Amino acid sequence: MDLSDSRLGIIVAKKNVKLAVQRNRIKRLLRESFRCKRESIPNIDIVVLAKKSVDKLNNTACSEELDYLWRKLGRKVSTLEQN
Repeated sequence: MDLSDSRLGIIVAKKNVKLAVQRNRIKRLLRESFRCKRESIPNIDIVVLAKKSVDKLNNTACSEELDYLWRKLGRKVSTLEQN
């Protein structure tokens, strides 16, 4: 199935991040990062599951980690497309 655009699904479980304020902050950071990197991300469906203690990261550290993960995803998809 060819997608015209990438899509993002976000899961931040209450079990992993207790406070709603923190869950919403993580989702906002993730959406903004995805929006900024959308052109460099291949057209695939992406589901992000937040792990425990992600709420302990500050905004800068969280953004840097997301940038790293977007680059890693791009490399992985491009190697799969070549095979």
